[in-house]
Formats: sequence, structure tokens, C-alpha cells
Amino acid sequence: MFTKDDLIFAYTRSQAIDDGFLVDVTETAKEAGIKYPVALTRAVWCQYVEVPEGVSGQDEAGRLWDVLFMLATVIRRSRERGQRLYYQLYVRNGSGWPTHVTLKALCGPGDDGGPCITVMLPKES
Repeated sequence: MFTKDDLIFAYTRSQAIDDGFLVDVTETAKEAGIKYPVALTRAVWCQYVEVPEGVSGQDEAGRLWDVLFMLATVIRRSRERGQRLYYQLYVRNGSGWPTHVTLKALCGPGDDGGPCITVMLPKES
């Protein structure tokens, strides 16, 4: 088996959060009914939580709630069990109609070995 001496490089989830590559949204996720720690990739945060210039009637808290509430709903309704789940929601990023977007949620071990969820764009890994 491997030992710590065999490890060449490690980049932890908490380091990714500290560096800004992941955004910890665990507290809001708990309010939405998700019991595991949750983080969004910076790309998801920038594209679907931050309110773009010129978009009125929305705020980050509401957009974050939409991302997490839809995730919680899909988790509860899913019949499949696995580490990967795709889900959709509508996001308004311009003056027109909202766009239908797909996000990917991965459940895996966190820094302490317990389960955690990372929400990302479908092309991210």
C-alpha cells in the first residue's frame, strides 16, 4: 500500500476553496436540504450566481438558491445512485428569456474522507 512518502503532490478541497477555485456554499445548501458540504466551481459561480451587468431584478442570494434548490430537488427525486448527477435549471443572464442550462454535481470524498458535493459545468472534471 502507499504511504505519505509515496505522495508526489496533493491539492486539497480546502486549499481550492482558499485559493478561490471553489466557492463553499455549504450553509445555503443546508437550508435547501442538502446534508453534505457543497462547493461550486468558480466557473459556475461566475456564470450562474453572479448577476451580469444589465440584469435587473435578481441578486446573488436568489440565483444561488435556484442552483442549490434545483440540485436538492433532483437529488431527492433521483432513482439512480452514483457519484455523478446532471441537472437543469433556467438562468437569466441577459435582457431576454432565461436560458436552459445543465450543471453536473459530483459526490466524492472531502479532505476528511467524508462525502461532499461539487457542482460544476458539464465539461469540467
